[in-house]
This record gives sequence, structure tokens and C-alpha cells, in this order.
Amino acid sequence: MGIFSKTCEYGLRAVFFIAQSSQENKRVSIKEIAENIHSPEAFLGKILQNLSRARIIRSMKGPGGGFYLDPEDMNTPLSEVVKAIDGESLFVGCGMGLEFCSEQYPCPLHQEFKSIRNSLAEMLEKTTVGQFNDDLIKGKILLTKIHVKTK
Repeated sequence: MGIFSKTCEYGLRAVFFIAQSSQENKRVSIKEIAENIHSPEAFLGKILQNLSRARIIRSMKGPGGGFYLDPEDMNTPLSEVVKAIDGESLFVGCGMGLEFCSEQYPCPLHQEFKSIRNSLAEMLEKTTVGQFNDDLIKGKILLTKIHVKTK
């Protein structure tokens, strides 16, 4: 179980994969991304469309085309990826999902969850899309729940 929606999980994994490929000067297709992050291709297509509209990722059509990031895109905070996919709810929502929860009318978990939510928001603001490229390329960290052993 993760803290992000399934859509956001796939979006984050896709952005990391695209960033890794871009660092290696490659553009990648939806099919290639889906295979490498173990995501349904049709579902991923909609996510990538939203990320492209939000200018988180870029795409080029035709031969040699695909999804990619420019060097300056590598500095995009992960919080922007999350906001582009799921909106602001992770950063302002109630831990119990209550609509009325606020400073004036807190839920039972309000203070504790507020602290966790603020720490998460800070981490996502400080962490950039390209920050993990070297470790991804070297295979030190993974983008899938399934670990495939290499020979």
C-alpha cells in the first residue's frame, strides 16, 4: 500500500523512467514506459497526456519521437507531479477524509496528520524529478514492485 493514488503512483514512476531515459538521450514510447513500470498502457496514456499538458514532461511525434524531459525539467519538484495528477488534496486534505475538518473543527487525527502531511509536502517540494537518475541507471533503486534479477 502506498500513500499516493494508483494514478499518481504510475505517474511518478513514468516521470522517473522518462527522466532516466532522457539523461541517456533517449525518447521513450508509451509502450516502452508501460512495460518498464508495469502499468496498463491505456491507463498510462491518459496520465502522460495530463503530465504533458501540465508541462511536466514533453513529447515529440514522428520517427525518433516519444516522451522526454529537457535538462531544466529535471529540476521540477515532485510536488508538481503530484499536483498535476491528484490536485492539492494530499497537501491540504483530512487524514480521515472528512470534508469539515479544519483548524476550527478538527477531526481526531488532525494535529498528528497535519504534521505528517506537512513533512510529506516539504519532502516532495525539495525532491526533484532528476534527483534519482544515477541510482536508477545503476540499478540501485527500482521503479516497479517486481524485482527482476539480472544475470
